[in-house]
Amino acid sequence: MNEEERHVWRSFLTATRLFFDQVERQLQQDSGLPHAYYEILVRLSEAPDHTLRMSQLASTSLSSRSRISHAVARLEESGWVRRRPAPDDRRGALAQLTNAGLEYLASAAPGHVETVRCYLFDALTPQQQAALREAADAMVAKMSDKPVWPAVDDPTADAGGRR
Repeated sequence: MNEEERHVWRSFLTATRLFFDQVERQLQQDSGLPHAYYEILVRLSEAPDHTLRMSQLASTSLSSRSRISHAVARLEESGWVRRRPAPDDRRGALAQLTNAGLEYLASAAPGHVETVRCYLFDALTPQQQAALREAADAMVAKMSDKPVWPAVDDPTADAGGRR
C-alpha cells in the first residue's frame, strides 16, 4: 500500500471499530442485547409473517448456521423467537418473531437508532453519506454475489438490497 492507501485503511478500520463499539455498548447497556441478536430480530421483523428459514437467516446475517442456531436458541429462551419445522422440507427449520419479540424490538430500537444517528449520520454531510453508501455498496458487490438486505428475495430491491 502507498501512504494514502495506508491512511484510508487505518481511518476506515479505526472508524468502524469505534462505531461498532458504540453500537454494541448502547444495545448491551440499554437492552441487554448483543448487536448480533438485535440484527436477527430486525431481519425477522422485516420478513413476511416475521418468519425466515434458518438457513436464509444465517446467510443474510453473514453468519454460520451453528452461530445462528445458538443465537435463535437464546432468543427462544427469552420468548422473542420461536423455531418450528419448515412445512415443505423435513430438514429445514423456520424462525419466527413472536409478539413479545416484536415488542422488545420496538423498545430497543429508539436507543439503537439514536446511537446510529449520532455516530454515523450526524458526523457526515449528506454528500459524505452518499459517498459512504456508494463505497459500501461497491465493497459488498466485490465480496458477495447477492445482497444481504433485505433478508428475503425482493424483486423491487436494487443490487445493494434496497427497495
